[in-house]
Amino acid sequence: MHWPALRGGLLALLAAALFGISTPLVQRIGAGVGAFSTAALLYAGAAIVGMLSRQHVSQEARLMRADFPRLLSMAAFGAVLGPVALAWGLQHTSGTGASLMLTLEALFTAMLARLLYGETMDRRVWAAMLLLLAGGIALVLDQGRQGGSQLWGLLAVLVATMAWGGDNTLSRALAERDPGQVVLGKAILGASATAILAVVAGDPLPTLGSALGLMAVGATGYGLSLRFYLLAQRAFGAARTGSVFAFAPFIGAAIAIALGDRSGTWVMAVGGLLMVLGVVLHLAESHGHEHAHERLEHEHAHRHDDGHHNHTHDPMPVGAHSHPHVHEPMVHAHPHVPDAHHRHEH
Repeated sequence: MHWPALRGGLLALLAAALFGISTPLVQRIGAGVGAFSTAALLYAGAAIVGMLSRQHVSQEARLMRADFPRLLSMAAFGAVLGPVALAWGLQHTSGTGASLMLTLEALFTAMLARLLYGETMDRRVWAAMLLLLAGGIALVLDQGRQGGSQLWGLLAVLVATMAWGGDNTLSRALAERDPGQVVLGKAILGASATAILAVVAGDPLPTLGSALGLMAVGATGYGLSLRFYLLAQRAFGAARTGSVFAFAPFIGAAIAIALGDRSGTWVMAVGGLLMVLGVVLHLAESHGHEHAHERLEHEHAHRHDDGHHNHTHDPMPVGAHSHPHVHEPMVHAHPHVPDAHHRHEH
């Protein structure tokens, strides 16, 4: 059976693993560090990854001046509001509960992708979303029973998921650009803004060990994770990437438990199980029918063995490369997902 979602799903799972591991580590390493300082250090680490992973213009499409407003919005949601809310929430709730709550990021991403991009969401996708929502509700009810402080911390994490849902949806339009440049631009903007806010708010200076630790976590859990997330969006759209990325919280919860968090309850376990079922349902998606491609001119990294890039070169390049190119109109049928070449109506 051909599952076109598998490649994008694996990239999203890799991004999820890196981000999932980061959540309990931020809680432990960032203990005593202000929320703004934590966010600034995380994205300083991400900026290093972005700088080192940029590609030549012949391999990846570069960012354009017209992309800056979108990049600025991504930074505001994803590199300022999201990490600050998460850092504060982690100081007021359990690492396990916070990690699992992050699963709702997928729900917000999918809904916004549907509203803004018209991405296809069939019964399987809706079922996955409902399972994720049910699991999130179970977590809120469970933490509500633990007391007000725990609940407020969890609600702060909920704000972070909403912010990152907006960030994920905005980033869909930049998924065809060089992911290294996108990571670098977003990280520099986010780190600069949160560093200024840290000074204004009077955040205490972190120790050298905390600063280096948070930068290392930011490099992997935010920089590399975002790079793989963008590549996954390129492969199968914003909604599905966000949904598969929902696996991150389970990795985070497992790490939190391994680090000594014993706040888990049977309600939390039920909520986690519902969310796992939602992720698995998404990975098995296979959607195919006859569809038409209109004439399209754009620039992005591509290959000539995917059935959609039939233009010629002299000589023909081997492997992925980038340049402006034209797709002529065509009609064919094959399993597909809502990537850059399959945004047709249903």
